[in-house]
Amino acid sequence: MEIMTAGVIRNNAQQVLLVRRTPDQLLGGYWEFPGRKVESNETEKDCLKRELKEELSIDVNVGQLFYDSRYVYDHGELLLKACEAELINGEATLHVHDMLDWVKPQALQHYRRAPADIPIAIRLVEVP
Repeated sequence: MEIMTAGVIRNNAQQVLLVRRTPDQLLGGYWEFPGRKVESNETEKDCLKRELKEELSIDVNVGQLFYDSRYVYDHGELLLKACEAELINGEATLHVHDMLDWVKPQALQHYRRAPADIPIAIRLVEVP
């Protein structure tokens, strides 16, 4: 099973950050919470900090685990660990994705989300 991280990053308007995968990527065109695969030599929090810096040029403080989501794709099983993350420096700049948006949790349903991200979006509506 592959372990991935995702950041639940909120702005002052209580919107969460979503990014869209480029068409040439696996699950191209799907929206997701930013993050990536945990490497064997790092913690989940370190992974999320690293990935958000690489993918979006932002620095974050990673907080507590928000929600775990498991999903079985055709290419394998995934455990997605979503953590609260506070933006402390930088403005999101796209390096890996083709779009980003700040979204009210109630509006997440209108985005074509990656399947493993859907339970996290549902939880955001249930527990604001």
